[in-house]
Amino acid sequence: MRKFLVVLDDSRECLNAMRFAAMRASHTGGGVQILSIIAPDEFNHWIGVGEVMREEARERIHAHFEVFAKWMRDKQDVDPELVIREGEAVAEIIALVQDDPDIGVLVLGANTDKKGPGPLVTQLTKNAGSLPIPITIVPGELSKERLEAIT
Repeated sequence: MRKFLVVLDDSRECLNAMRFAAMRASHTGGGVQILSIIAPDEFNHWIGVGEVMREEARERIHAHFEVFAKWMRDKQDVDPELVIREGEAVAEIIALVQDDPDIGVLVLGANTDKKGPGPLVTQLTKNAGSLPIPITIVPGELSKERLEAIT
């Protein structure tokens, strides 16, 4: 089964990327894999404190994931899979794509800010020519109705 890979983070544009991935998966019989990345610099503390912070980050990710997963299951009949990795975001995304041959499309949300589409979109489009899968960039300002129409 072809999977749509989408990145779960705290950005506003993440919402449209999640919606797009779920709707496309629902309409094409695919799956959704949600990747959340914990930056390593979040835990440069004493070992005990770092472990507590790491566990708290994982709990926040699971809670955030469950909100999206419930919507995907209830509204799109898609049961997403969560992957949590620690490291630098772009390197972890590329590694996951290379590790999982079922991932067929990377879905990213584009920021509506005048500063640019966001760091992930900017960095990954620089590597797009060497990725083994296409990247779909979902504009952050697309309405839910427009997303439904194009998926």
